[in-house]
Amino acid sequence: MVDIKMNKMTPILTSSDMITIKSLLEEAHRAAVSKDLDLLMGELNKAKVVADDEIESDIVRLNSTVEVEDVANKKIMKFTITLPKEADFKQQKISVLAPIGIALIGFREGMTIEWPLPGGNKTINILKVTN
Repeated sequence: MVDIKMNKMTPILTSSDMITIKSLLEEAHRAAVSKDLDLLMGELNKAKVVADDEIESDIVRLNSTVEVEDVANKKIMKFTITLPKEADFKQQKISVLAPIGIALIGFREGMTIEWPLPGGNKTINILKVTN
């Protein structure tokens, strides 16, 4: 397992995901300023961008289904990272602009990340990524 401390690892994104997410951020910043959105913009600015057909299958991206574990309470969650308009908690679809979506995008299966989420910093294991 790889330990990742907040802002120490370079996320990997497809060029189309980068364009889509930056567009979403521009729209969101016009509507409201948010610490979470600023964190995502910081991650995007340092991300390694690869062609859509060159991204590895174990990296979290838009429309990935992700199984994660909250290290503190051992709770396992499974959801799909989506565009904000497609997010639906009842269907286990989480927006890429939600704090957990921001935390996971661009990272890979097997990594452990630490990220500020509602309720404080959380350490999360990425157990499985399906694309």
